[in-house]
Amino acid sequence: MWIYGAVSSILRQTYRDWELIVCDDGSTDDTADKVERLCAADRRLKLIRTSHAGIVSALNAAVSSSSGELLARMDADDLCHPLRLQLQVELLDNHPDVWLASCLVRCFPRRTLPEGMERYEQWLNSLILHEDIERDFFVESPFAHPSVMMRRAAFEAVGGYQNVPWPEDYDLWMRMRLHGARFAKVPQILFYWRDHRQRLTRTQERYSMRAFRALKTHYLRKGFLKDVDALQIWSAGYSGRNWARHLQQSGFTVLRFIDIDPGKIGTEVCGAPVVAPEELAQYRGDPLLVCIGVRGVRAQIRAFLSSIGWTEGKDYVCVA
Repeated sequence: MWIYGAVSSILRQTYRDWELIVCDDGSTDDTADKVERLCAADRRLKLIRTSHAGIVSALNAAVSSSSGELLARMDADDLCHPLRLQLQVELLDNHPDVWLASCLVRCFPRRTLPEGMERYEQWLNSLILHEDIERDFFVESPFAHPSVMMRRAAFEAVGGYQNVPWPEDYDLWMRMRLHGARFAKVPQILFYWRDHRQRLTRTQERYSMRAFRALKTHYLRKGFLKDVDALQIWSAGYSGRNWARHLQQSGFTVLRFIDIDPGKIGTEVCGAPVVAPEELAQYRGDPLLVCIGVRGVRAQIRAFLSSIGWTEGKDYVCVA
């Protein structure tokens, strides 16, 4: 339905040395016919067809059919600013240590945009430098998937897209991170991300909150929680309790909750005691997950933990 707009936004790019691989994953409408007409008008466009095997298969097929050293993602329902490719290429050229470059995004249509999506957009656009992205890596996926440009060598080094029971893009970023990748964003809105009810993130189980927690737990075990079987959680509220249940089902022991609510301090939640932040000093050796999603509160907790000498990434990690 939106394929003409998406392709047209690539045709308008100021950076001209590109090829566009359009993967038709078994569509049943006239999308492929539309793309064939576009291909006939510009030799840089190429249509490939797959037998509706899903997004991972389609993504890998598109990569296999491409020839460039840089891989830029794009979805058929989104739009790119004319400078997107040029500025992302320049960022990668100027910073050879960066594996993946994204940009700021603007979600649309604004009239029907859910509040949660607007908050996610604001959070995404607050993470620009590698250090900002690294700090919040376990909060949520720090990149809008179709906004990224990455080095083919980096993509291949970590095994490309893989069939996993959670988001395939976030999984790829996590594997890059484990391999020492550096990330960055062009600090300009270069990508326009369409929000609608048919998006895969709204319709498939692999993008559910449960799947996201499973992914984060999997990669926490490879880093911050490696060789750990017991931990503490900041927040005895909704998010903290959900994380505690998930972690307990995954084989972890929740030693205690930290909370500022006087009504919760001194009680038990999910079988663990709730204590005040002032008691944390005596529990310095126990890994801490900060499970807070309320706007502004995460920053306050970071400031408190810094004031008592705790180091993010070593003593605690923020999740959501």
